Amino acid sequence: MASQAVDRSSPLPDLNGLGWPAKSTVSRLHETTAERTAREKMMVSAVRTILECIGEDPNREGLLKTPERYAQAIMWMTRGYEERLADVINDAVFAEDHDEMVLVRDIDISSLCEHHLVPFTGKVAIAYIPNQLVLGLSKLARIAETFSRRLQVQERLTKQIAIAVQEAIKPRGVAVVMEATHMCMTMRGVQKPGSITVTSCMLGCFRTQQKTREEFLTLIKR
Repeated sequence: MASQAVDRSSPLPDLNGLGWPAKSTVSRLHETTAERTAREKMMVSAVRTILECIGEDPNREGLLKTPERYAQAIMWMTRGYEERLADVINDAVFAEDHDEMVLVRDIDISSLCEHHLVPFTGKVAIAYIPNQLVLGLSKLARIAETFSRRLQVQERLTKQIAIAVQEAIKPRGVAVVMEATHMCMTMRGVQKPGSITVTSCMLGCFRTQQKTREEFLTLIKR
């Protein structure tokens, strides 16, 4: 495998700047073109096997290119494993004497449930109260995007977004609320279309101060 340089300038505790990397995340981040090609060939073979196992013919016209398409699609849908949060945040941290809430809401997210590898989609609201530093507004959406483009459960995704913001700029508090629809509940299992799962993570003053928490919850409902 290619050399795995460690970046100690990351704003997050993970030395590679990935934020809670999985077992093979670092190897994927640093892989060569040849290693990536080999990885995709393995996935193509696996998808062909799946097609055969469900009773399909992977050689029929409509499915001939499906294994290659799926391999490319799943790599794109999990591209968060290739993104370093240090690069995502980059230099978009600014000194600013602002001590009121900063809120970005209705951020669209799409992810894959790690239990069934089917999508869940929804919206997330992210707020923080600065402590001398503010983060570029688009970076809140980028942080959400990075973590959502990994295999996830909604509870962990919500917490990872909050902790990433907390570690990046050390604000007085961070609040994240996510609402999502899970295809594993609507297409299979209990099959309950329209059901929505809501998760939250409150850190710092959002957890300890009721008025601050209530202000946030009121603002995201408008």
